[in-house]
Amino acid sequence: MTYKKIYLAELGVTIEAAMYLPETGVAEWHLILHVEPRQEMFQGQMERIYAAEDALLTMPDFKGAQYVTKRYFLSDSTNQQPLMRNEKDVSVSIIQQQPLDGSKIAVWLYLERGVEIRNEHDVTVVDHNGYKHLWKMSLTSPEGDSASQTKKVLDQYEDLLQKFDATLANNCIRTWFFVRDVDTQYAGMVAARRQHFIEHGLTEKTHYISSTGIGGGPAETKALIQMGTYALVGFHPHQQHYLYAPSHLNPTYEYGVTFERGTLIEYGDRAHVFISGTASINNKGEVMYVGDIVQQTKRMWENVETLLTESGTTFEDVMQIVVYLRDTADYETVREMFAERYPNIPTLIALAPVCRPTWLIEMECIAVQPRKNPNYRDF
Repeated sequence: MTYKKIYLAELGVTIEAAMYLPETGVAEWHLILHVEPRQEMFQGQMERIYAAEDALLTMPDFKGAQYVTKRYFLSDSTNQQPLMRNEKDVSVSIIQQQPLDGSKIAVWLYLERGVEIRNEHDVTVVDHNGYKHLWKMSLTSPEGDSASQTKKVLDQYEDLLQKFDATLANNCIRTWFFVRDVDTQYAGMVAARRQHFIEHGLTEKTHYISSTGIGGGPAETKALIQMGTYALVGFHPHQQHYLYAPSHLNPTYEYGVTFERGTLIEYGDRAHVFISGTASINNKGEVMYVGDIVQQTKRMWENVETLLTESGTTFEDVMQIVVYLRDTADYETVREMFAERYPNIPTLIALAPVCRPTWLIEMECIAVQPRKNPNYRDF
């Protein structure tokens, strides 16, 4: 793993990069771009971010890279999304989760080299070595309450997956649910997801799907739920392992939700680890250190580290971190803590209330580690 920070002075953009560059096989990059506010309106900040995205593809560090997915974090999605460019071949997520560095926009970018990338059925398909990686972001159905919208979105996704001979139960690796006014709308999303899972054979006796359910505002004002997804076709079930960390975390169904704490995917040449949204909680499902942002952050780190250890990875394998805060006043404290402990990992801190009011902070991350698994095809 190689970490690097690149400052584009003329654009006022910092590129935080994590680069997985094997001697052979597919290369991967996770980047987070931050833009200096410069007392500038959204249009100017957006154009500087786009200029940085275009420029980095010409840099030696990113030679041959292609964009797979992008997630933009905006301060006012309803007014800002119409100003953004329409991208055809890249799966784009746009959500109101204000970057807390004072800017109006930030972005997480995922790139690969050595693969075929195409748009098929409005899904970004990464095709390589017998695998199809399916990225589909920004699914909404803006009619009805949060439960009915969730049901419709999941049904839409099932219909999409069928076009690839896939199902949510068998092929979906990761989901993101962004919930408008999470304190009031989250329960409807949870109930509808649970019912959908039951109808499709997903229970506490089978498995769920790694996920983040977090506050976030879709650009469409009637949309209460927006979902992003990643699915994989062409893998053997033995390549997928779920992470539990029972010494620190309890099964999510014990407090009424249905997601896995993390997922490990083994390939012939590497492992991918997707850690779900994780907060300060113990193995009884209790919130730890109510009201204390410092101790909640430390417990959250401990929980994530335990999940990574179970997967055989560490924070040294982590390629990106997204941090969600309920209270903007906690930003400087949390920023300093992350900068001291994980100074190299690309990290974005956004305003996004967690699903329980007493949780002040949550994080998710993705890790990649070289492995030798002769029974599986390379990534």
